[in-house]
Amino acid sequence: MTDLLAEGITVVENIYKNREPVRQMKAIYFISPSATTIDCFLCDFPSKSENKYKAAYMYFTDFCDNSLFNKIKAAASKSIRRFKEINISFIPLESQVYSLDVPDSFYYCYSPHSASPNVRDTKLEALAKQIVTVCATLDENPGVRYKSKPLDNASKLAQLVESNLESYYKTDERGIVKGKTHSQLIIIDRGFDPVSTVLHELTFQAMAYDLLPIENDTYKYKTDGKEKEAVLEEDDELWVRIRHRHIADVLEEIPKLMKQISSERKATEGKTSLTALAQLMKKMPHFRKQITKQVVHLNLAEDCMSKFKANIEKLCKTEQDLALGTDAEGQKVKDSMRVLLPVLLNKNHDNYDKIRAILLYIFSINGTTEENLDKLIQNVKIEDESDMIRNWIYLGVPIVPPSQQGKTARKDRSSEGIFQLSRWTPFIKDILEDAIDNRLDSKEWPYCSQCPAVWNGSGAVSARQKPRANYIEDRKNGSKLIIFVIGGITYSEMRCAYEVSQTHKSCEVIIGSTHILTPKKLLDDIKMLNKPKNEISS
Repeated sequence: MTDLLAEGITVVENIYKNREPVRQMKAIYFISPSATTIDCFLCDFPSKSENKYKAAYMYFTDFCDNSLFNKIKAAASKSIRRFKEINISFIPLESQVYSLDVPDSFYYCYSPHSASPNVRDTKLEALAKQIVTVCATLDENPGVRYKSKPLDNASKLAQLVESNLESYYKTDERGIVKGKTHSQLIIIDRGFDPVSTVLHELTFQAMAYDLLPIENDTYKYKTDGKEKEAVLEEDDELWVRIRHRHIADVLEEIPKLMKQISSERKATEGKTSLTALAQLMKKMPHFRKQITKQVVHLNLAEDCMSKFKANIEKLCKTEQDLALGTDAEGQKVKDSMRVLLPVLLNKNHDNYDKIRAILLYIFSINGTTEENLDKLIQNVKIEDESDMIRNWIYLGVPIVPPSQQGKTARKDRSSEGIFQLSRWTPFIKDILEDAIDNRLDSKEWPYCSQCPAVWNGSGAVSARQKPRANYIEDRKNGSKLIIFVIGGITYSEMRCAYEVSQTHKSCEVIIGSTHILTPKKLLDDIKMLNKPKNEISS
């Protein structure tokens, strides 16, 4: 709001709500081009004598359909001073992460009850238009490819994105037909890596959002007996610096920073010269802000650890052994059921944690028998929640019967991990590295267009090109790898985008999805997949 006030905008209102007319003022409309929003706009401008505002400046988040455009033109053209499509139909959550903010698309893409082609195709078409606005904002016309199996959502969406990209770059305001750029857009169905969605992660951001009740990025905590709130956002430099670190490193770093700030402050306070006092006056707000941030993150880390020590620590070893199929010493797990049983028998674990462990067991053996699954469900007494397990089949993940196909081979990363309870690496990291190094199998990851973009993600430079002076310049001019996952991404997968970008400095990874997942929310969504939409409470 402060930024808007600086531009002379005094009030922000919701177009869907009743508003008092302010006829002496002009109104800026920042809206999505849907039939509902257009109808609301037209209600504001019924006739010259009854218009709510002096004039309208219209900005759309993406392409406005001709029928909607003609409807506005016929009814209110004299009141409109500006009409522009901005193409930002997404939310940039972080510097390398975007969300389309459409969590309900999970149901429409994966529920058998939305299998009518019209419903699903309409949703995919809307997603395609939003993804094109991401590419437009990045000024990219990427080669589009997708994961071909086991479902066809990624294939359909990739074809729609390809045709929408073609249309967009023929009709954008510069009127220049843009050829394919040196970037790739890869579209994947959520079932590609079920393990990373249910595993307990011990890196700071992923752990906090999994274990603590953080809503809308707002963390509530108590200090000095008072309830306080803090927003975990990109403007917080300390948060950006430590969010991808392991909780053990975070717990070491924050107290060190607090001591450092404290000693700097004492050193400044010890001087009594006028110059020193003047410096202290200038620095005090800075110190206060730094210490406040550190207190927030120390509280956050300690809250995570109290949950971890209570129940999660014992779970993590089991989860890692099941996920990797090997123990911390690298020995193969011979009997997954024996690893699972102590978790199921422990009364301190809630049903969600037990279901997550059962799922990891089933993923580890690539599906199980109906008899075995029934026994597990009955013994743990989770009959009411059993759909959280069974409904994974709609994501193309084998539950019952076991899959005859072998599991995908993974890279050996045993030398990378230093924490025994964090040995699992999300599958997305393999995909990102293979895409950049040109190692993705073209049968498994086909392109939409016949002529894919020349992919130079690894930063290899031909003899004719001058080597670039530095990697920041390289990033600006270099390749982008844009990832879109249908049905949500995890915080650990977001972390991988940053890690791979850091390693492959000439290629920036931009990762996004329909929404951001936490394990609990995902299981709740999966439970509802086999129910008709009208039975699901919004």
